[in-house]
Amino acid sequence: MNDKGRYHSVCCLLPFIMAYGTYDGMELKIDKSGRIVVPKALRERLGFKPDSELEAIEQTDGVLLKKAQARPSMIKVDGLWVHQGVPQPAANWERVLEDVREERTESVR
Repeated sequence: MNDKGRYHSVCCLLPFIMAYGTYDGMELKIDKSGRIVVPKALRERLGFKPDSELEAIEQTDGVLLKKAQARPSMIKVDGLWVHQGVPQPAANWERVLEDVREERTESVR
């Protein structure tokens, strides 16, 4: 296929293969410390700000990076509430446990 034919076939496919604004992907490098720099244009398009949290999802052909989804700090597991976040530095856990015990006692009465 000559360059003109290749250009025509690529241009016809662009609306379909450029859904996220890339054609052949973007090459990124990992530095000695294991850091990856996301190109500015891509950061801006995806809304990545400094200190954004990303999830790295291992796949058979590489790694998918995506914005981390906000998760509730408490989830119910087998009928019990489980904290899955980072505790607040000023949290009074003795008081929290006492309050939970009181609620349970009141619900039984």
